[in-house]
Formats: sequence, C-alpha cells, structure tokens
Amino acid sequence: MLIKNSFLKYFSFLLSALFIAYVIYIIITSFFIVKNQFIDIGDATYVNQVRTDDYTIKLADFLTKDCASNKVCEVQSMLDFVTKIPYKINESIARSAKQVVEQNFGDCDDKSNLLISMLKVRGYEAYFVLVPEHIFVIVDLEKLPNKKALYVNDKRFYVLESTATNSKVGFPLKYSFEEINAIVDPFVNKKLVVKKLEYK
Repeated sequence: MLIKNSFLKYFSFLLSALFIAYVIYIIITSFFIVKNQFIDIGDATYVNQVRTDDYTIKLADFLTKDCASNKVCEVQSMLDFVTKIPYKINESIARSAKQVVEQNFGDCDDKSNLLISMLKVRGYEAYFVLVPEHIFVIVDLEKLPNKKALYVNDKRFYVLESTATNSKVGFPLKYSFEEINAIVDPFVNKKLVVKKLEYK
C-alpha cells in the first residue's frame, strides 16, 4: 500500500535516517574502543582499562597528600595501596581502577591498570611491560641508591610490581629481555619501539 499521507511519509524517512545515523555512531564508537583499548601482542590481544577520571585523580591525590612533592614517596604510597588489595585471578577482561578498589581484589592486569592510572594523573611517565602470563609497570624516576633500573632506549625506569606484598619501588626484574613481549603506553595504546634495553 502506498503512503498517501505526506506527514507519515516524511516521518518514516526521518526514522530511517535516525536509525542509520545511530548505526553509524555505534560502528564509529566501537572502532575507537578497539583502537584505544585493544592491542595485539604476538598471538594474543591485550585489553587495557586505564582511566584518568575524577575518581582516579581524587584517589591519587589522597594517597600522595603527605609526600610534600617527594616523587619516590608518592610512587611508593600509590604502590603500597595497590599491593594491599588482595590478589585474585580475574577470569574476564581487566577492570577499571574504580572497579578494582570497590571490589577489593584484582590480578596483575587489574592492579597494573589501577597503578598506572594513578601514576598518569600525577604526571609520571610510566608504561606496561608485558611478559609471559604477567604484566608489571615501569616508572621514570630520579636515580635511587642501591636500586637497579631498566633502561629503555637509554632512559631510566624502575620496576613496580603490583602483585607482590610489601613491594618497593625498584622491584628486581625477574624476567630476561627475551621474555619481554612488549612495552606499552596504554594511554595511546601503542607499543614502544625499543632499540636498546639494559638493566643496571
């Protein structure tokens, strides 16, 4: 049956246009979610859940309020908070900082997402290091006495192990360079081009 009423005709065109626009919006949104959160590492895909939202900013500010701009104190305070969260394997994809804190458990992915998110909002340069079945964080800090650092392209970083109880800044590197699958900036979702690695 032909639509003779011009109002119904234009209304159906409008509904069709809105539906097409919504489908295009969903496709574009999905593309950016994949682009910003998923990264291929060899045969696997890593999904990050880093955040720089108000919750993470307030949490990081609260944890570092007594450090008087002492960067080592700030990093250690945030690391202490994360390591006190009970370790429990999360069978699904990594969770956001707020979810990890509210649910009070996390595995290496979850806890590393929380830690690096807080480091980012406090202005630190930090990266994920992906090794077989594990992930940890490295952070750029001043030279620490009696601590070995991982030098990436001649820049000094200290290991932060979010799953070890009472872990300290400059946790010993437990992996060989061959086991490092990637060093990732999760905030731009890109692997670093690593030309030189040293641990000294």
